[in-house]
Amino acid sequence: MKAVVYEGPRNVAVKDVPDPRIEHPQDVLVRITTTNICGSDLHMYDGRTDMETGRILGHENLGEVVEVGKGVDKVRAGDMVCLPFNISCGYCANCERGLTAFCLQTNPDPNMAGAAYGFAGMGPYHGGQAEMLRVPFGDFNCLVLPENARDRDRQRDYVMLSDIFPTGWHATQLACVQPGDSVVIYGAGPVGQMAALSATIKNAAKIMVVDYHQDRLELAAKIGAIPIDASKESVADRVMEETNGLGADRGCECVGYQAHDASGREHPEMTVNSLVQTVKVAGTIGVVGVFTPEDPGSPDQLYKHGKAAFDYGRFWTKGQTMATGQCNVKNYNRALLNLIVEDKARPSYIVSHELPLHRAPEGYEHFDKRERGWTKVIMHPDL
Repeated sequence: MKAVVYEGPRNVAVKDVPDPRIEHPQDVLVRITTTNICGSDLHMYDGRTDMETGRILGHENLGEVVEVGKGVDKVRAGDMVCLPFNISCGYCANCERGLTAFCLQTNPDPNMAGAAYGFAGMGPYHGGQAEMLRVPFGDFNCLVLPENARDRDRQRDYVMLSDIFPTGWHATQLACVQPGDSVVIYGAGPVGQMAALSATIKNAAKIMVVDYHQDRLELAAKIGAIPIDASKESVADRVMEETNGLGADRGCECVGYQAHDASGREHPEMTVNSLVQTVKVAGTIGVVGVFTPEDPGSPDQLYKHGKAAFDYGRFWTKGQTMATGQCNVKNYNRALLNLIVEDKARPSYIVSHELPLHRAPEGYEHFDKRERGWTKVIMHPDL
């Protein structure tokens, strides 16, 4: 089959690789019809992880089931399914508690909990930027979609259930967003957009989105958020102005450890500290941007060892609460599917480019450079 293979920093290639096969009775094989490039793929693309060369990338996947193992009861060949980026068993202590991002069975590294498709440190599993994908624990991990998921236009919405829509929702859950709240969101990339959409669905009274990229801020404005261009004004002053000097009730971090200032210089602590500054006394903060235990390639000396200069004194003094971690997609994807089915949410508004798989290197290059207009790239291996 054809697949997008990691060759090294800023180097991906579409190659012929062996087809996946059923390896366990609970496996499912899926013919991928839509797969996304995610912002977190760029950490690997940039060479900022220990991703092995030869691995197939891609953890935002949707397609048609073509074969099921003998132990699969619910999923059938022909079903259209969306796959959570979390690979989880469904029966370990963490999965039973809904913590599927921290499954205790699917990652062979004893020092890690949780697994994902085509992701550094998250187990040995290949990703779905390919013509086919093996899905472990298929009955648990496959979200069966309505029949209209065969329509490519609908797939643009449904594929967002694999990661970014649930992750954006998770940010608002961690931040405890309630109707009537004011919310400040750092990052207007795909996850930040989904956090803004989620806050809108939850009837937040005011949603402010912070970024440097005008095209992304324009997208946020289209769904009713207040865009704040951090390269042109003081974010803290603007948030205080919008909240009568109190600060936002809730804050969401949707950037991660490669946060940078307007000049491009990285400050891994920047967005978290900005949230401490701009969220009100006793407010709540949700962090879903990726942070890693170490980053040898970081220009920040502390963060080479996974440490950051956190403004803990102000955080403590303000009595704020912060919650963090990867999204447990299974907790949300069925409910969010219902919102899409009933046209209460159309997350595909962020999609800027649809490419055939062979153009993946081009998609990665433009998306990585944050070029204007490249807000979300989806690919179709069957084109």
